[in-house]
Amino acid sequence: MSQAKISVLDWGFLHSDATYDTVHVWNGRFFRLDLHIERFFGGLERLRMSIPFSREQVSEILQNCVALSGHRAAYVEMLCTRGASPTFSRDPRDAINRFMAFAVPFGSVANAEQRQRGLHVAISDRIRIPPASVDPAIKNYHWLDLVRGLYDAYDRNAETALLLDFNGNVAEGPGFNVFAVKNGRLTTPAIGVLAGITRRTVFDLCAELGLDCTAADVSVPALKEADEVFITSTAGGIMPVTIIDGAAVADGKIGPVTKRLEKLYWDKHEDPAWSSPVHYG
Repeated sequence: MSQAKISVLDWGFLHSDATYDTVHVWNGRFFRLDLHIERFFGGLERLRMSIPFSREQVSEILQNCVALSGHRAAYVEMLCTRGASPTFSRDPRDAINRFMAFAVPFGSVANAEQRQRGLHVAISDRIRIPPASVDPAIKNYHWLDLVRGLYDAYDRNAETALLLDFNGNVAEGPGFNVFAVKNGRLTTPAIGVLAGITRRTVFDLCAELGLDCTAADVSVPALKEADEVFITSTAGGIMPVTIIDGAAVADGKIGPVTKRLEKLYWDKHEDPAWSSPVHYG
């Protein structure tokens, strides 16, 4: 990692003109790698970028990154930047796209203590970049709204933030989706959010458990009045939230639905239908 380089003229650096995806490895197994690669290639297509590798070749590159690193638990990223134009043209069609991949030790949005007691979240009044401006289906590095939201949260003694959509409903946080549980039914915001792989995994787990799960508007009052709240991310999986804007969610304890989903989520990491082994040398 210390030897990785990128040109200061790369539009990925200068213009945040890039797309990426991240997958994690747990106990030496990739989790839902195929879904992450498919989303990455979808982003490339929408941004009119191209790389000289097929899906299978990207999978092999990521395998090698992890195998060579020796990490049994890793955070693995594939990314493509617009690159730079050899003639300093401002026409993106003249830029030479660049592909990169790396594997680093696994990291989580929530640390061990926060997972045990639940995260403390603040709802910022920042508006998440609307879909009409930047398609949230394309993973991107446009994070200034999220970073400002984080500072809003820190100013209120919270640990992370949730931003609003353009209608004033809850959207998402820095690198994670959010779910509310009310009377055993789950709801997650539908508009202006990245359709996260872990978010999709929750839908799949709910179908297996017979739980009702819907993507719909989630108002700020509805989130605060929920029986349970949790967030989802490749960086950490399913993580409980027990305080919002300084007030406890329900009784302030991690709820049974969250616990049940979290256990099943980690159990699936050993399931060959959901995960694939890293071939260490």
